[in-house]
Amino acid sequence: MTLFFLYSLLFLLLRFSAAYPLPATDYFNSFLPSDAVALLSFKSTADLDDKLLYSLTEPYDYCQWRGVECSQDRVVRLVLKGVGLRGRFSPETLSRLDQLRVLSLEDNSLSGSIPDLSPLVNLRTLTLSRNGFSGALPPSLLSLRRLLVLDLSYNNFSGEIPSDINALTRLSSLNLEFNRFNGELPPLNQSYMTSFNVSGNKLTGKIPMTATLLRFNVSSFWPNAGLCGEIINRSCGSLSPPFFDSSKPNATSSSSASQPPQTAQNGEATLPTLPGSSVSKKSKNGWLVLGFTIGLASLVVLGLCLVVYSLVIKNRRDDEDNDVTMFQPNLKGDTTQPPTESLTARAVPASSIKPLKREEEVKIQIQAPPQKRVPRSGDLIFCGDVNEGGEGMYTLDQLMRASAELLGRGSVGTTYKAVMVNQMIVTVKRFAPSKTAVTSDLEFENHMEKVGTLRHPNLVPTKAYFQSNGERLVIYDYQPNGSLFNLIHGSRTSKAKPLHWTSCLKIAEDVAQALHYIHQSSAKFHGNLKSTNILLGHDFEACLTDHCLSVLIDSSVPPSDPDIASYKAPEIRKSANSPTSKCDVYSFGVFLFELLTGKPASRQPFMAENNMLDWVRAMRQEDKKSKEENGLEMMTQTACLCRVTSPDKRPTMREVIKMIQDIKESVVMTEENDKFQYS
Repeated sequence: MTLFFLYSLLFLLLRFSAAYPLPATDYFNSFLPSDAVALLSFKSTADLDDKLLYSLTEPYDYCQWRGVECSQDRVVRLVLKGVGLRGRFSPETLSRLDQLRVLSLEDNSLSGSIPDLSPLVNLRTLTLSRNGFSGALPPSLLSLRRLLVLDLSYNNFSGEIPSDINALTRLSSLNLEFNRFNGELPPLNQSYMTSFNVSGNKLTGKIPMTATLLRFNVSSFWPNAGLCGEIINRSCGSLSPPFFDSSKPNATSSSSASQPPQTAQNGEATLPTLPGSSVSKKSKNGWLVLGFTIGLASLVVLGLCLVVYSLVIKNRRDDEDNDVTMFQPNLKGDTTQPPTESLTARAVPASSIKPLKREEEVKIQIQAPPQKRVPRSGDLIFCGDVNEGGEGMYTLDQLMRASAELLGRGSVGTTYKAVMVNQMIVTVKRFAPSKTAVTSDLEFENHMEKVGTLRHPNLVPTKAYFQSNGERLVIYDYQPNGSLFNLIHGSRTSKAKPLHWTSCLKIAEDVAQALHYIHQSSAKFHGNLKSTNILLGHDFEACLTDHCLSVLIDSSVPPSDPDIASYKAPEIRKSANSPTSKCDVYSFGVFLFELLTGKPASRQPFMAENNMLDWVRAMRQEDKKSKEENGLEMMTQTACLCRVTSPDKRPTMREVIKMIQDIKESVVMTEENDKFQYS
C-alpha cells in the first residue's frame, strides 16, 4: 500500500511538472549540486543568446562545462572571456560559488549593476572589463580582502572611487580606466600594487603623493581633465598641461586661458590637454610675453629702417660727389660703362643690352638665401580647401576642451569621438608616441600635407593635424553610422547577420574605387586596410579611414592581433619592409572573404578556388541554385586572385574594379532573364 502511494505521488508530480514547468534553478534545486545551480541561474539571465551550452538533458558534469574549472567537485575558476554573453549579472547566482578563486567575464555585452559578491570570500581575481556595467563601484567588492586583481575598465561605472578601497591591502592590479568615475582620487597605499590605471574618467583634484601612486607615470592618469599634481607635472593653480614648455602664438584671451578644461556633460572622458594649447598660460604671463614681444619687434623694425635710410642717403651722396651714374641703357641704345667692376656685379658688354622704352622701369629684386624648413609645432594645421568647413570652424583650444568618447584602439593609435562646445563633432586619432618615434616632426608634417590633399567620395577626409613634443593628432570628419566591422559582425546592440548580396557588391566597389584613387596619388598605398578602417558614411557608402598612416609608425614589431596579422601580405607580415600597392590588393582579397562570409581574417582558410567557393557557400548558407550563384562564384575568384602569395601575380585595383563591374552586369542580366521568363 505504501509503495502504491509513493508511485501515485511520483506520477502526480510528473504530470504537474509537465503541465507547469518550473525554471531549472527551482525544479532541480533539490538534487543538483549547489555550484551547478549557481551556473544555471547565471546563464538564465546573462546568456540570452544561448552561447553557453550548459545542458542537463544528457549525462552531465558541470566541471566540464565551458570556462569552468573545479577542484574536488567545487568550482574554483570561471573564465568566460569574449564568449558573446548578453544580459544581466543577476543576484544570487555566481555569488553561491563560495570556493571561486577567479572570475572573468571580460569582453562581453553584460549590462546593469554588479550584484552583491561579498559571499565570494576566496576570490583572488575579478575581471569584468569591456562590458556595459553601470552604477557605483559596489561596496561588496571592498569586503573581498583576498582580492589581488580588480579590473573594471571600459564600462560605464560612475560615482566616486571610495577611500575604503585601501582595505584591499593585497591588491596588486587595479584597472578602472575609461569609465565615468568622478571626484578625487583616494590616497592608495597598497604595498604590492604593480599595475594601476584610472585614465579616461572625470576625476578632479590633486593626485595624492603616496608611495603607491608615485610608481606610475602620466599614462596611468591621463586623460582626466581635472587632475593635477606633481606626478603628472601639472600645476593645480593653472591646470597647465603636463608637457607644456612654450607659449602658443595664437592663444586665446586671458579669461579663457585661466579656466580649467571642461569635462563632458554626459560622462565621457575629456580629450587630453596637449602641449601648445592656449589653456596652459596664466593671463598675467601671457600679457607680459605679448608686451615684451611687441616691444622687441618694434625696436628691430625701427633699427632696420634707420640702417636702410642711412645707406640710401650715403649712396646718393656718393653718386653726386663722384658723378658716377647707374649702369643702365639710355634712349639711344648707348651704355655707360662704369669705371670699376662692382663686388656684387660685373660689367655687361654694350652689345648685349637692348634699349628700353622710356616708360619701362628696371626693378632690382634681392633674393634671400634658401633656408631650412622648420616644422610647425604646437599649431592645429588644417588640410585641403579652407572653404571645406575646416579652418575657422574650431580652434585648438576648443578641440582640447571637447568631451571625448573612446571609439577604439588600433595599430596606429587611439580614436576618440570629440564633441565641442558648439556641438560640432569630429573624430580624433591620437598616435601612440612610442610607435611614431621613428618619424621626425618634419617627416610627419610633409607626409600629412600629402595625405591632407586626398579627396574622394569613398575616403574620410583628413581635416587637420597637430604635433608637439612627440604628441600627434589627426582630425577627421565624424561618421555616425559606425564601421563595416560592426555591420558584418554585429555589436553590443545588434546581432551579426549575413549582408545581402547587393550590399556586398556596392561596398566592394566603393572600397576598390578608394584604393585605386590612393594608388594613383602621391601617397601610393593605404597600408592598413581592414574592416574596422572602413566606415559607413551618411548614405551608408563605404569610406576608408586611417589611409596612408602606416608609414609613420614603427613596423619592425609584428602585430599581436591575429586578425591584423592575417590582413598583412606575406611579404611584409614578418619583416620591416615597406608596404606597396600590391599589399593593399592582398588585404582587399582578405576583406572580400570577410564581407561575403562574416568570418574574420584569422579564421579564413587557404584552399583551392573550388574549395573556397564551397566554403563561401556554406558560410552564407546558400546552395548552387540560388540566384546569386554566378556572381558569388565570380566574386570568390576575384578574392582568390587578390590573395595569391606572389605580389606580381596579383591584379591592380583598376583590374579589380573591372571584375566587380562585370559581376554587377552579370547579376543584372540574370535578374532580367528571370523577369522575362516569368512575364
